[in-house]
Amino acid sequence: MDLLVELLEKSEAYLQELPPATPPQRLPLGREIAAWIDHTLLRPEATATQVKTLCEEAKQYGFASVCVNPAFVHLAAGLLAESKVPVCVVVGFPLGATLPILKVVETLACLNAGAVEIDMVMNVGALKGEAYGQVLNEIQSVVQVAHNQRAIVKVILETCLLTRREKILACLISKAAGADFVKTSTGFNAGGATVEDVQLMRRVVGSEMGVKASGGIRTLTDALAMIEAGATRLGTSAGVRILQEALARESE
Repeated sequence: MDLLVELLEKSEAYLQELPPATPPQRLPLGREIAAWIDHTLLRPEATATQVKTLCEEAKQYGFASVCVNPAFVHLAAGLLAESKVPVCVVVGFPLGATLPILKVVETLACLNAGAVEIDMVMNVGALKGEAYGQVLNEIQSVVQVAHNQRAIVKVILETCLLTRREKILACLISKAAGADFVKTSTGFNAGGATVEDVQLMRRVVGSEMGVKASGGIRTLTDALAMIEAGATRLGTSAGVRILQEALARESE
């Protein structure tokens, strides 16, 4: 059976009944939550000085990664070279509407500059226009380049723009393309991560993929709700505040 036909049939089945929920994760305590957080700075007005601060905080607190725009990958990689904190970069950001070859070239350039995690924005318009083969091929192309250099790929779905069926399809296509994570949002659109979307994404991809919640995660309560829903990574610019809340709660 053709892969796309299979994915479409599976999406229709999942609309009627989702796969069983995966076993709940143990919620992180205190300092443990740092390892769940991609410490993020993606604002267009971000400066090199701010990226340096971001990297110093990531080293100090032990965040999962720093997530920056492509222009700052080389700087961040240099600052983090002697640490265990990897560099995550966004590709095709924030619209996802660039040419597929440009996403591949951008991915390769960022990998060569020191990135080891790629957060690529899916072509949302192609998905909504039912050009599913285009979406699949584009993700596969980025995944191949990244995996050749032992980097991981997270596919940003921009869930606030998608119907439930489209969210299911986007997850199935990303999984079939070999991506390592599906991710909710860029944080640059009408809405960010929701508990309901994270639960849906986890049910669709199962335990074999990561789920990254991003957009609007500002407090420890937000973070723990996303983890309880099935997220295995959190994208937020409020990582220090969240960690401080976690430490304060642990000491109560």
